[in-house]
Amino acid sequence: MFDRVRADYKAVFERDPAAQNGVEVVLAYPGFHAIVAHRIAHTLWRWRVPVLPRVLSHLSRFLTGIEIHPGAQIGRGFFIDHGMGVVIGETTQIGDGVTLYQGVTLGGTGKERGKRHPTIGNNVLISVGAKVLGAIEIGDNVKIGAGSVVLRTVPPNSTVVGVPGWVVATHAPDTDIHERVEVLPDPEGETIHALQERVVLLEARLAALAAELAQPPSESTVHPLGR
Repeated sequence: MFDRVRADYKAVFERDPAAQNGVEVVLAYPGFHAIVAHRIAHTLWRWRVPVLPRVLSHLSRFLTGIEIHPGAQIGRGFFIDHGMGVVIGETTQIGDGVTLYQGVTLGGTGKERGKRHPTIGNNVLISVGAKVLGAIEIGDNVKIGAGSVVLRTVPPNSTVVGVPGWVVATHAPDTDIHERVEVLPDPEGETIHALQERVVLLEARLAALAAELAQPPSESTVHPLGR
């Protein structure tokens, strides 16, 4: 447990340029407080100590705004930046070197039992407000964009954005070289395009009807007594 806490402490300085010194991290970083509390609660959970792990988790949530179920399995070098509103469910499994930002949810999709929360690989970054739901797998080195809702398994070395989340790029590990996925599903864009075509068709019909009504009636259509 102490080795993992030490790795979590080092991760703050590796990934947050605002971290100035160790005293500041220990006293003023709620993400670090939350993971330290979780390490203790998870150890008690594995020892099958009743009630106390949940109470400790609840107290940590009250103090930091970060809710981590004591049953969640979290690897080394875990970092939560800012952190308010982060929720991590009971059967979540998180690898090493993972970074979460505020508002991230690693949750379930219903009341099913057993494995119902995601499995997160190594060196994954999950951005602000993203939701990863269900017993899905997120591969190593994946980046999930802000506000995304991920409901299906994501392959390694991918970038995911959107609601629902789609893979929009792949990248080689340890590089900034990205290869975009050329053909992306865009249901909203397709719907808007279909509506635009419908509007053009209706406008053409209205124009034709207006032109027909504007024509003067022919002699054959005049009533014999209509003088």
